[in-house]
Amino acid sequence: MILTDEIRMRMRIAYALRNVPEEKLACLLPCSAFPQPGDMVLTRLETIGKNTHLELTDGRRATLHKDDLLAVVFGNRYAPLQFEGYARMRGDRCDLLSMGGLCGLFESKHDSVAEPSRLRLLGAFGDAEGQRLTLQSFALPPPPQGPTRYPLLIAVCGTLMDAGKTHTAMSLIIGLRRHGYRVAAIKLTGTATGTDRWTMLDAGASEVLEFLDGGWPSTYLCTVEDLLDLSHLLLSHISAHGTDCTVIEIADGLLQRETAALLQTARFTRMIDAWVLAASDPLGVVGALSLLRRWQIEPLAISGRVSMSALNRQETEAATGLPCLTAQQLQTGEIIAQRLKARQHLSLPLLSLPEENTARGKENL
Repeated sequence: MILTDEIRMRMRIAYALRNVPEEKLACLLPCSAFPQPGDMVLTRLETIGKNTHLELTDGRRATLHKDDLLAVVFGNRYAPLQFEGYARMRGDRCDLLSMGGLCGLFESKHDSVAEPSRLRLLGAFGDAEGQRLTLQSFALPPPPQGPTRYPLLIAVCGTLMDAGKTHTAMSLIIGLRRHGYRVAAIKLTGTATGTDRWTMLDAGASEVLEFLDGGWPSTYLCTVEDLLDLSHLLLSHISAHGTDCTVIEIADGLLQRETAALLQTARFTRMIDAWVLAASDPLGVVGALSLLRRWQIEPLAISGRVSMSALNRQETEAATGLPCLTAQQLQTGEIIAQRLKARQHLSLPLLSLPEENTARGKENL
């Protein structure tokens, strides 16, 4: 079935499809009985539940109405404060798992969250030749063969969902820019949503890439090899733009399946020059720090929601011996820049970082 002008006019394309040129969505094919992450489909909204808005490719949050036509993508979701869901369908129906346009069947949810919005599947997207389209078809090209040298890498991890990781990453970008770094950012894991990407761009990141750029609608249930390949792909493209420093945000908490596996993989952790831990409370910091040290990771500093309280900061610093920095302190860049120089034995001027990093000879994964 060819996509008519009427369908195109009514169709709302979710953020998760932001790398897909609209003209490539040429026809509708029968949906696979066993959808895979990355399969793109046209759906009709039958019941409005938790997600009352859909984030579009330009970042606008469109208000949803019954019978809206939504272009979305199958994927798996891990969100302790929202949904657990999988790339599945039941007959011709599935659920809207995220505002960014992830669909599948929900398995569980947080008690405070409403039931998901319900979708009816109308067909899978195909191109003008009738070939089935997937998100992987629009991923960045593979990096060139051979060693790739990466810029200074700062990773932000956290104790749990909504611990303040993205705000910490944003604050690091602002602070590092103020000290002469040309900063890029990567959202390495998570579920498709534009909020984090826009936040990093608004903070002044010269470029922001995410797992969507590697063809993944989410990274839940990815293997470690998948994530290592994704890291190499995104870092190679970032490095080609002459970046001094890249802030990498890793989603969810340390106990989440992919996060725990990645942070115990030396091929990933040995690339990282500095770590910042985002947490919501002092006791969470103590538990997370114990785990990180067991994995031979020593954070440069603590931040996140825990830093919003003076008493929490005092408890955290007394218990860990590490600085607990507010967003404002990160945004000045003073403390982080000093600690980075001490950690990396870098010398002024900071704008000479590209050459100094090249000399360090950081190789590819």
